[in-house]
Amino acid sequence: MITAKDARVEAFALHHLGERTVLSDYSAKLEGDEEQAFLVRLFLKPFSQVASTSEFAHPVDLKYNVLQGIVQAMESATDIVPGSVAIARHLEAVSHHHRIGTCDLFVAKLSNVEFQGGQYDAVGIYKFDAKEVFLESEVKGGAIGMRLKRGLGQGKPTKACLVLFTPKDPTLLIVDDQGMTEYWQNDFISHRSKRDHVNSTRSVLEMTRSFITEQLPANYEIGKADQIDLLNRSVSYFKEHTTFDREEFAQEVFQEGSVIKSFERFGDAFQEQHDVHFEDSFTIAPQAVKRQARIFKSVIKLDKNFHIYIHGDRSRIEQGVDDRGRKFYRIYYDQEL
Repeated sequence: MITAKDARVEAFALHHLGERTVLSDYSAKLEGDEEQAFLVRLFLKPFSQVASTSEFAHPVDLKYNVLQGIVQAMESATDIVPGSVAIARHLEAVSHHHRIGTCDLFVAKLSNVEFQGGQYDAVGIYKFDAKEVFLESEVKGGAIGMRLKRGLGQGKPTKACLVLFTPKDPTLLIVDDQGMTEYWQNDFISHRSKRDHVNSTRSVLEMTRSFITEQLPANYEIGKADQIDLLNRSVSYFKEHTTFDREEFAQEVFQEGSVIKSFERFGDAFQEQHDVHFEDSFTIAPQAVKRQARIFKSVIKLDKNFHIYIHGDRSRIEQGVDDRGRKFYRIYYDQEL
């Protein structure tokens, strides 16, 4: 979803939160190519697998969202420290009643972060709860000295938020090691899903999967092999097209008129029930497809003896019952690989 090819870390600050909070009063700038490569990887790699986008929100009025006010002021500021200290204080305040322990909080200002075809400035916020142990060696006076040290390297932050200054409103990418942590997601950031093609891609795939695996078997007699065939067709459509068209998708995947009508009704109800919205046509987000495709199961489990994985031609598998009452699948293939 994001590309770090031309990205730069312009400055960053580090704060230590916990029983003995230490707020730094200066920021660091590392200009060397090697240092920049390390920082860009440290601050952008955590978002490489994020397949949903968010925007700032507030239950009363958006102007009361504390984090939004801080980062918007940082967008044009030359010194990030006042903003990073404000972010640290805000995190301390909202997590006061949560046992978060001690942590290192990085706040970074980045430029040229590529997202959805454009390049944007960004502010990254990273909470590290643990440090890595590494061995440092040094040659002095013909001897090699070694010592264990603790620091940051390839490890991921436990929680992170990247605020991209996209047109109109900022776009947020959020990392949460626990999936949905109340103080981080709601109290600290306060966000909602953004109405864009990324979330539309994710929502339609989620809706389609629910329809095929839950609603369709309740209305029609449909076997596992046919369900898997429909799931595979759905994913194939998203992988083979750049634009989603709701009518075209329904025709290609479900084909039968009564099933298509049922799918349309289910889609409308799904949007209302889950408080999501997607247009009848939108640009498909490949990263969201890749992420969602992982949960589209294409396996039939038979007792505890066999698993059959179906990835292609549905006509090559048949289901039946023999004269002794035993259920079977008959599979046709060209060659054994």
